[in-house]
Amino acid sequence: MTIDFNANYQLLIGGELNMAENTFEAYNPATEEVIAPVPDAAKAQLNAAVASAKAAFPAWRDTPLKERQMVVSRIGEAITEHAEAFMALLTKEQGKGRGGAEWEIGGSAYWCTEIAKQSLEPQIIENGDGHTVEYRRVPIGVVGGIVPWNFPLLLAVWKIAPALVAGNTIVIKPSPYTPLCTLKLGEVLRDIVPAGVLNIVSGGDELGKWMTEHPDIGKISFTGSTETGKKIMASAAGTLKRITLELGGNDPAIVLPDVNPKTIAEELFWTCFQNSAQFCVAAKRLYVHEAIYDDVRDALVDYARSVTLGDGSHADTQLGPIQNRMQYGKVKELLEDIRQAGGKVVLGGLTDDQPGFFVPVTIVDNPPEESRVVKEEAFGPVLPLLKYSDIDDMINRVNDTHYGLAASVWGNDIEQAKAIAERIEAGTVWINEIHVFGPHIPFGGHKQSGMGIENALEGLAEYTNPQTILIRQRHV
Repeated sequence: MTIDFNANYQLLIGGELNMAENTFEAYNPATEEVIAPVPDAAKAQLNAAVASAKAAFPAWRDTPLKERQMVVSRIGEAITEHAEAFMALLTKEQGKGRGGAEWEIGGSAYWCTEIAKQSLEPQIIENGDGHTVEYRRVPIGVVGGIVPWNFPLLLAVWKIAPALVAGNTIVIKPSPYTPLCTLKLGEVLRDIVPAGVLNIVSGGDELGKWMTEHPDIGKISFTGSTETGKKIMASAAGTLKRITLELGGNDPAIVLPDVNPKTIAEELFWTCFQNSAQFCVAAKRLYVHEAIYDDVRDALVDYARSVTLGDGSHADTQLGPIQNRMQYGKVKELLEDIRQAGGKVVLGGLTDDQPGFFVPVTIVDNPPEESRVVKEEAFGPVLPLLKYSDIDDMINRVNDTHYGLAASVWGNDIEQAKAIAERIEAGTVWINEIHVFGPHIPFGGHKQSGMGIENALEGLAEYTNPQTILIRQRHV
């Protein structure tokens, strides 16, 4: 099947491709040029997608697990078959360079392959004296998945794969900033996934609100900001929807005094700036022991100067633009706040406007702990370096946030690093590595960084309801 990835972006509803009466425009963040018109789904189209998913649910629920797993595995194969086209389109709409696109598209296919191997087996809790108690997991029904713009295809797959394996049907809403790859995924999968089992609708915030309020959607899985997550939680309460929320973070990275500043600089850079720091688990506060602070700062600045910022379609680009004008404005406003506060910027800072939403890598030298650049999630390439001397004081500073998504500790003394990791209030803590995820590794946040788990059997269980069956043998 030949699919044109450069045109004809359509909704997938009940196995059919649909346009909408209204459209909005998708932009290339590197050039600010319009890529294509995108269907803006009407409420009636969402209702049709949900009705289609609801109608498809009983047959999909009753489809043997192995057949559901085969379909999800086939989704991964289809992504691989169209990998080059997906990567080119991802770079065009999201802005990331070739390396980042390969990481995301390859990861999307891999997730399908591995999630397709998972299952939640019934547990026999009691079996004797003519009485059996079985505990099992059953699908919820129609799931609504709301996906962000930083990893649009991968995070859609994080919802689609477990939802389908568990026996649910799903309606996916991509971000209006990055809808194109997800809409094309629907076209690719039109003849692979049974009609109604997977539906994809694009639109703005109002579409998301309709989904969270819809009485026939039994669960919402959302990845995005903490503020939006709170609104979704409140909206979902009206129908007691199940929810999984993967929200914002202000992740700390802690550098112990026994590391070599020059050899760790490259790792620390990508810890903080991968995907131009548009990454919920990018390190957004870098705590460095005072004994090596100056050397780490200087080595980090030196390495940062060697990294190429530019249009992701260029072969030498390592960091792309901010994905959209809204976020670009937020990052520029933060940079202006740093300037007005007299922050010591050792690299980057404000630049003149030019085509594209480009922000240079910016490093701020030991700003006050109460400053905005420390307290807020920049979600752009702006990093505060913070000096510490006392471990207990540093841990208190690290934990003094309403976020609790992830963290990392860097040092040669593994025992000390692990002792620190165990005191950090976050769902994931890496030691001497970062951004290591897997279909078999549970991922979720503490505090206001989220609710629920993604990935692993715990993540698969998020797409189910528990059911207990008790049987008493009758003796006639």
